[in-house]
Amino acid sequence: MEFRLLGSVAVVTENGDVALGPAKRSSLLAMMLLRPNTPVNVSQLIGALWEDEPPAHAKTVLQGHVSRLRAVLAEHGASAYGVELATQGTAYTLQLPESLVDAHRFEELVALAGVQRRPADAVRMLREALSFWQGPALTGTVQSRPLEAAAGGLEERRLASVEALADAYGQLGEHGRAAAVLRTEAVAHPLRETLAAALMLALGRSGRQSDAIGWYHRTRRLLAEELGVDPGEALSEAYATLLRSAEPMPAQRPALHTAVAIPEQLPRPPRGFTGRGAELASLARAVSAGDAPVCLVTGPAGVGKTAFAVHWAYDRRADFPDGRLFADLRGFSDTPAPEAGAVLREFLLALGTPAQRIPETPDAMGALFRSLTADSRLLVVLDNARSSEQVRPLLPGGDRCTTLVTSRDRLGGLIASDAARPVPLGHLPPADSVALLRSVLGTERVAAEPGAAARLAGLCDGLPLALRVTAARLAERPQWTLDAMVGELADEQSCLALLDIEDTGVSAALRLTLQQLPEPAARMFRALGLHTGSDLDRFAAGALAGTSPAQASADLDRLAAAHLLTESVPGRWAPHDLVRLYARHLAPQADPQGLHRLLDHYLYTGLAADAAAEPGSQPCYSLPADFRRPPATREFEDRAAALAWYEAERPALEGAVAAAVALGLHDRAWRLALVQWPLMLWRIRDGWVPLLQAGLASAEHVGDPDAQSRVRALLGWVLHEEGRDAEALVQLEQAPELAARAGDAISEAVAYVNLGAVLASTGDHERAGALMTHAVALAARTGHPPTQVLTLQHLARHCLTTEAYEEALAHTLSAAEIVSPDAVVGRAQLQIVRGEALAALGRSGEAADQLKEAAAAAEAAGFTEGSARAAEQLARLSADR
Repeated sequence: MEFRLLGSVAVVTENGDVALGPAKRSSLLAMMLLRPNTPVNVSQLIGALWEDEPPAHAKTVLQGHVSRLRAVLAEHGASAYGVELATQGTAYTLQLPESLVDAHRFEELVALAGVQRRPADAVRMLREALSFWQGPALTGTVQSRPLEAAAGGLEERRLASVEALADAYGQLGEHGRAAAVLRTEAVAHPLRETLAAALMLALGRSGRQSDAIGWYHRTRRLLAEELGVDPGEALSEAYATLLRSAEPMPAQRPALHTAVAIPEQLPRPPRGFTGRGAELASLARAVSAGDAPVCLVTGPAGVGKTAFAVHWAYDRRADFPDGRLFADLRGFSDTPAPEAGAVLREFLLALGTPAQRIPETPDAMGALFRSLTADSRLLVVLDNARSSEQVRPLLPGGDRCTTLVTSRDRLGGLIASDAARPVPLGHLPPADSVALLRSVLGTERVAAEPGAAARLAGLCDGLPLALRVTAARLAERPQWTLDAMVGELADEQSCLALLDIEDTGVSAALRLTLQQLPEPAARMFRALGLHTGSDLDRFAAGALAGTSPAQASADLDRLAAAHLLTESVPGRWAPHDLVRLYARHLAPQADPQGLHRLLDHYLYTGLAADAAAEPGSQPCYSLPADFRRPPATREFEDRAAALAWYEAERPALEGAVAAAVALGLHDRAWRLALVQWPLMLWRIRDGWVPLLQAGLASAEHVGDPDAQSRVRALLGWVLHEEGRDAEALVQLEQAPELAARAGDAISEAVAYVNLGAVLASTGDHERAGALMTHAVALAARTGHPPTQVLTLQHLARHCLTTEAYEEALAHTLSAAEIVSPDAVVGRAQLQIVRGEALAALGRSGEAADQLKEAAAAAEAAGFTEGSARAAEQLARLSADR
């Protein structure tokens, strides 16, 4: 059992977070944890649980919360951990070992770091201390003065430890890393002069003199504007130190990640955008009306909200020099909306945050996002939002940032909470509707039939989507008159009105367009209704329609020309939500084997991606007996291309698992859940557990021990990386025996090494070592080098933990003899372990050589976790000399 204050207030057991109930109960627990083993009187608790004057019955309410908190603790076995909420007269005491509280462990590590003689040891302890923070302290409690003061005190100690960490890096000569640590906090706390001063000196010592001086002037200006004061002693002395440097300060070892990314995530600009002058002016006024504006573009489906927002974003590009972020929230789509964490992760990656530095929880991601954008002039476009709750976690932190939200809903909650300024879009007025037709068909053709053009605009209900689809049909038929199209569209509207179909203008335009398409393109459109994701490439489209990728590409281009699809990024096509819904409506008319072909396409392509992402690895499954090979599949040049495909196809692959289960194709479902394993290991804490649990259910359904072993081994490792070791062991204890029953020695070895690693993390080193040794023996019998290398590397790292340094070195040397030259990441991992073993044996020169090579190789491969570990070990070596 653990108690958390550094983030959301929580009680955590081996089964996960305990549900505490309302904010007042979390506040009660926080007050008790802030003073563990000390009586806290009732009046103090009442003062903390109510923001304003407490009610007359406050004592009774408090007693109810105490009673329920006692019951919750008892239900989860608190007494076994020495935890008891006791009554002492008019006070309560939470008796517990203080080591169970994250704030206590944080402060203990910070204190230990302060007495270390070696800076490298201080760095290690401070980094571990700061890892306990998962967001602002005391999140989820009442906003009362006592709790706000306590949260402020904890935050002050966190910032002091960040400054101490930067100072320790500076003592090691790692000035670039010191600057990287300080910059995030200096952005979040722009008026904290000690942070700004430390950052200036770190920038100067890493050779970035002009950046350092620029930061001084930025802070000086903010102090004058916000507080009306001049720089204090710390800031002035740092500035004087910089100016005294006759030459730029010598650059030390460069930081691993110093590039500042300027994101450009907007989709392609809309072609032939017409009208909306009044709305564009209204949006411009809304943006300029205040700090950090949130603007809300609303209107019905098909009215052109996305095109309007993207057009404005391109037109005002110069206003946002720090970049433009874009996310489709799919609020009114029939495909699942992305989780806030997934969107924030993409934003953080676009802003240049290394994948390994992204926090685990959405709350922590949001805090980092707001920190990174605090001093930016950034535009964030959140398209197709369903609710205010979906938007709020994605708002940036800077006063000079602008957020543009589009939605079919008015989102009154966002207006109330964030002063969002509404910019409603109605149907295009007749003149603008005709202008849109003119932009596609040309002035002469529209001028020749002005009355028909006006009637056509009216039949399309002034909806840009319907107008574009209709205009595209006319553009391809120069012999048609506008009047003829008016007659056809009027008849179609009548038929659809009798059927009570919504968005009649769009539906009529789509139905007529589909009737006029060549049969291959029409067949492709119907097949798209079966797709399991929001966009697709030509290979997936070919599988759905039963055609070659070349024919699929031609059909997709034909549909794009008819404005039924857009090429969202090069090589991937996506329909508008209304078009997708219409395609879903037509899905029963599509080839019933289309979805089956799509699943097999993903199975086959997934194996090709696995082979490119992890060369030499064991295929994660064999193909089903009734598998039908696609006529053509894409090839992957390298690991980066394979990982990019996984990223692009992730929603579709998750949808494919659900589709396979719905069809009873469990032999496909577990394979599709497993196929993304290289991406899972690269982005290990990215919410994979539900997908793998669905895959495990399908593996159990077909009764395949090999399938169950593979899924359990991966699921167990993912759970371990999420800190859920008890759940992980439930899966991993079963995996080796299942693999043995299936006769797969490679899977058995991998399962044993995963189980051993998790056991080691729980302190069972003896059994862990025995299992890893057994895994090495199993791998040797398979004659499969990648598995042999994996097991030897894990055993070597375990030997480091148990201080068996000679054995660790021997295992790395054995692995080095068989590791593939192409396995850059694997070789770097081996070199890091070898370097650590050599350092522990006192062979510092050899250790430094290994670690330098490993750091360079890992950095070149984008293996940032490895390069950081190697750099840390090198810093330790330098400090020891």
